[in-house]
Amino acid sequence: MAGTQLGGGNDAGAVRVGDTVRRPVRAWTRSVHELLRHLEMKGFEGAPRVVGVDADAHEILTYLDGDAIGARSVWPEWTRTDETLVQVARWLRAYHAAVADFTPSADAHWRTGRRWSPGLIIGHNDAGPCNAAWRSGRLVGFFDWDFAGPTTLDADVALMAQCWVPLHAHRVAASEGYGDFASRPARLRLFLDVYGWTGNPEAIIKEVQASMRARAATIRRLGVTGDGLYVRLLRRGVADDLDEAVRELDDFFR
Repeated sequence: MAGTQLGGGNDAGAVRVGDTVRRPVRAWTRSVHELLRHLEMKGFEGAPRVVGVDADAHEILTYLDGDAIGARSVWPEWTRTDETLVQVARWLRAYHAAVADFTPSADAHWRTGRRWSPGLIIGHNDAGPCNAAWRSGRLVGFFDWDFAGPTTLDADVALMAQCWVPLHAHRVAASEGYGDFASRPARLRLFLDVYGWTGNPEAIIKEVQASMRARAATIRRLGVTGDGLYVRLLRRGVADDLDEAVRELDDFFR
């Protein structure tokens, strides 16, 4: 297949062909396509559109044209500004409005392994800077929906805050170019205010910590089973980084 390999990420395989992106069909692809078609029907602009599946069993999605982090170890300045944080909060609010009435098919299969039930939503579950497209001062949207799957609304808000405030371990955030840790409580409140979340910000921190503990456990469990993605994450020390972040967040508002 002629095209340009798209770099970055932990789960390679995306190729750009003209204005489309093609990747191998996976067990969860049909369910993700069902979600993306629902978003298109609702007029939601911040996600790729489904074009179809080609003869070589590659899904075809529209390409979100914009700057992406790719393989850069130090992230560009736009990932750290308050204006970007505001746009991310607005994207999430619009996404939640669009997905609120989405009911997956009864046989839907999600990469996360979780099954949908009433009261849950389908979240992107990986809408961090590495999967964002940015153009001319504007967040275009998020690509790589492979980890889309059932979650709670509060958990989805917490995950986006974790990615964009950011709430990672200090050492990890510093390696990506972020260093203003004293501003994080104010950035969290800005994000939640713009989104319209009215609960206690401390509840979001607890949600983030619970998510980090669960993800670290998943990495350690699947990282020894031969799953390529999780093997790489385990070897990179991501589970240990998550443990460190959990400990640091105990003092977030102190």
